[in-house]
Formats: sequence, C-alpha cells, structure tokens
Amino acid sequence: MTTNYTTFQNGRILRTGSIADVALATRAGMDVDETAEFLTFDDISARVLDLNLQGTEADIAARYGEQDTSETRGRGRPKLGVVPREVTLLPRHWEWLASQRGGASVALRRLVDEARKAQSDNPNPKERQEAAYRFMMAMAGNQTHLEEALRALFANDRQGLETLTHDWPQDIRAFALRLAFGD
Repeated sequence: MTTNYTTFQNGRILRTGSIADVALATRAGMDVDETAEFLTFDDISARVLDLNLQGTEADIAARYGEQDTSETRGRGRPKLGVVPREVTLLPRHWEWLASQRGGASVALRRLVDEARKAQSDNPNPKERQEAAYRFMMAMAGNQTHLEEALRALFANDRQGLETLTHDWPQDIRAFALRLAFGD
C-alpha cells in the first residue's frame, strides 16, 4: 500500500502524491510565493507533516525520495528495502512460522501485507471520522458552520455534512468528505 500525501496552498490543493512529490511541489510553491500558507497532510490519517525543505531540490529529493542505502543496512535483502529487527514470539509461534513456505521472514511479511490490505480495504469508520476531524480543525477553523459540520461528521450524517460545508472552499470540502466517507 502506497501512502499518498496532499499539500494545500492557501486552502487549495497544490499537489497529491508521494512524500517526495509533495515536498518538491511545496518548495517550488514557496519559491514563487513566500507569503503563502502551506500544509501537508497524510491522505489516510490527515496528520500534518512537518516537511524539511532546507537545501536544493536535489537535497529534498534525496531526503524524501527512494534511495539505495544498501551500504548502511547490513543483513537482510537491502535492495528490496528489508531491514532486520528483533521480534519476540512464543515458541509455538516460532514453530508455526518455521513450518511456513519460505520460512519465518516470508510468512511474517505476508501476514503483515494481508493485514494492511484488509485494513485499507475496510477502514474503520471511527478512524475516518478522526482523520476528517483533524483535517477540518486544521483547514476549516474559520469556515461557517464548522461546529455543526463536526456534529454531522460524528453523527455519520453525510447529507448534513455536505449541506453545511456547501460554502466552504471546494478543495477543503472535497478532501474532508473523502476522508469522512471514502469518496
């Protein structure tokens, strides 16, 4: 599952994409308009990211882009991005993992991938509401009917939320509705 991010510039979507994409777009936007306000959100949790935009575009791309750090990783399969860490399990868990095709590491990676896919296919409604709430508080604090819109959000009242946010800036409204209802 690839995580996307969205950067807003003065209440409008500037860029959606990988962390490197949004960091470079934000830096370019700042170079054009130093007075603009930029906020970058994780598209799933709506947590605000604090991007380090110091240095050149190459520095930013290297900081947030896909890098080959195989020389610093040591054991594992560095070209695949495998990072060795310690896992503590009961003996019965180790026995089961050892009996799986490909061994313990392959079985653990497969289990984690299946769990992540299941979670992304069926997001928890409470998590959606919390993400939409975080976003609305950050981006719509001065918008009309915010308090009523939040009540509609937590009542899972899509029609009410759509009605109450009708006058909000289009990008803010659309992003909030997508977070809340998966549009």
